[in-house]
Amino acid sequence: MGGRKKDLALTFLFSALALLLYLIPTEFEDRLPRNALRCKGEVLETDDSGIQRIGMVVKGHQELKLKILDGPLAAQVFDASNTLMGRLDIDKLFIPGDIALVVVTRNTAGEILYVNPQDHYRIGWELLLLSLFVFLLLIFGGWTGAKALVSFLFTALCIWKVIVPLFLKGYDPVLLTLFVVAGLSGVIIFLVAGLNRKGLVAFLGAFLGVITSSALALFFTPKLHVHGAVLPFAETLLYSGFGHLDLVRIYMASVFLAASGAVMDLAMDVAVSMDEVVSKRPDIGRLEAMRSGFTVGRAVVGTMTTTLLLAYSGGYITLLMAFMAQGIPLANLFNLIYVAAEVLKTLVGSFGLVAVAPFTAVVGAFIFTRKTEKRSDPSNPKSSEGNL
Repeated sequence: MGGRKKDLALTFLFSALALLLYLIPTEFEDRLPRNALRCKGEVLETDDSGIQRIGMVVKGHQELKLKILDGPLAAQVFDASNTLMGRLDIDKLFIPGDIALVVVTRNTAGEILYVNPQDHYRIGWELLLLSLFVFLLLIFGGWTGAKALVSFLFTALCIWKVIVPLFLKGYDPVLLTLFVVAGLSGVIIFLVAGLNRKGLVAFLGAFLGVITSSALALFFTPKLHVHGAVLPFAETLLYSGFGHLDLVRIYMASVFLAASGAVMDLAMDVAVSMDEVVSKRPDIGRLEAMRSGFTVGRAVVGTMTTTLLLAYSGGYITLLMAFMAQGIPLANLFNLIYVAAEVLKTLVGSFGLVAVAPFTAVVGAFIFTRKTEKRSDPSNPKSSEGNL
């Protein structure tokens, strides 16, 4: 089978697998109340007389008049109440004209018991943003962009349909995440690079980097006394009937899962560069090819590690601001468990990035140049991007 046909077959295969994942239920859908109807509702009127404002804190309740916009209750108008808990992170205030996600609770006879405006309806704008992303990816990337889109959707579905439900069922988070990341690395890299030695080198280098990150996460998490309660909504999860979950192992898995994407990027950069070098110099020696991989890896690592630092620090910038505003010393800051957890993520992920460059260079030197003797005839050079 030619390279183009293999490419098409692989893309079709993982598109079909993504569709299959989407259709497979997670078994947790049954926990949703069957008498609950979700729909969009337009806020027609608001009554804020029940709201109490104490500085920035808002408590009490807001009375609304809602018009349902879709579903079997479309065009009907209901009264609803929006309860405010005094928490800025979860409270929401509506004004006339807002579109809300409304949950209508009914009894077995179909009578409406309660109308709850859960939050502002954001799905429309999220879909628009996704559409713009897909459009740009396809226009700029062409066929490669289409393959990247398949890998993006497949990865998202694996997280939602495989990792999350199996975590909830009590499967070991570290082993499960390693298995899933290995599979995703293969899907993403071979979709983009093709079934060839370039893809194999990138895959092996990325997986070795992920293994390194996971080993460091397993070792340093207990040393820093970091537990999974630092993860958002961890306690809520435990109190929702999932007290059997090992939050520490979930945190460990999240550390190298978060860094795996950057690891794959770096492995692909080094593999593509080495493939290009060997294809232009078919007579290159193994040691010289390895040096070329090291040179490329050093250049990319310098920016990639900073990328991780910026990505992680952006998630807790307000925490840093709160400590600085109070004049708290750095020693206190870095001893705080939330900061220690992010430091662990950043450094372990960066360590994996630094390690993946030499891993990929060494693997590439052996795989790309394993047929140097056969390529040495200048009258009949073969590309190092041969099919597997």
